[in-house]
Amino acid sequence: MTSVSSNSPNRIHLGVNIDHAATIRQQRKTIYPDLAEIVAASERGGADGITLHLREDRRHIQDADVYSLKRIIKTKMNLEMAATEEMLRIACQVKPEDVCLVPEKREELTTEGGLDVVAQKTRLTEMCSEMNGVGICISMFIEPAIDQIEASAETGAGVVELHTGKYAELAGAEQNQELERLYDAASFAHSLGLVVNAGHGLEYENVVAVKDLPHLHELNIGHSIIARALLVGVESAVNEMKQILE
Repeated sequence: MTSVSSNSPNRIHLGVNIDHAATIRQQRKTIYPDLAEIVAASERGGADGITLHLREDRRHIQDADVYSLKRIIKTKMNLEMAATEEMLRIACQVKPEDVCLVPEKREELTTEGGLDVVAQKTRLTEMCSEMNGVGICISMFIEPAIDQIEASAETGAGVVELHTGKYAELAGAEQNQELERLYDAASFAHSLGLVVNAGHGLEYENVVAVKDLPHLHELNIGHSIIARALLVGVESAVNEMKQILE
């Protein structure tokens, strides 16, 4: 099962991550900002999907958000989650179009590094089988490493999302080296029949080089868009990113 088979291979899709809009709300446990309004504005701005991460510590997105937003998202929901029994149960109930399996540590500020699919391949294969069975397209959020890509293909996942966090943190020659690593990983993943997505740490300037990754289908971007939205509004912030990608 894949939710991306009908998309044009020449168009990079934008998944807008709304976690940090929820972070603002959760800081004071208010009812605002209304995530339904954030979703609507993102889709008006050109978002091709809405990404949200239901973390085990519920620091931003809450269970009720996942259920309620599934009913109002007009594009598609990409649910990021840890590979746990609790999250598997929720995913199979909600049935988002996409699920992206990510590593998770309670002490981290945001997701650090990619999922170790090699070490968890047996369990992840079982999860993929169960979610594929209810029509969910599964992505593995991984480092741009050959062994992780191979393992991801063997689990039954149809998509890999390449972790661009290291690229975003580097500069100069080191950043160029990491970009080459991403290029090689994207080409290899495509050769195995995997759909190639990417994301983490991307903003309006450093995304320019990443958007030219070979066979790239989708970028998932959140923090920089929500930050830009404080100045220009959500719809404009999303539209500005879409213009860069196009």
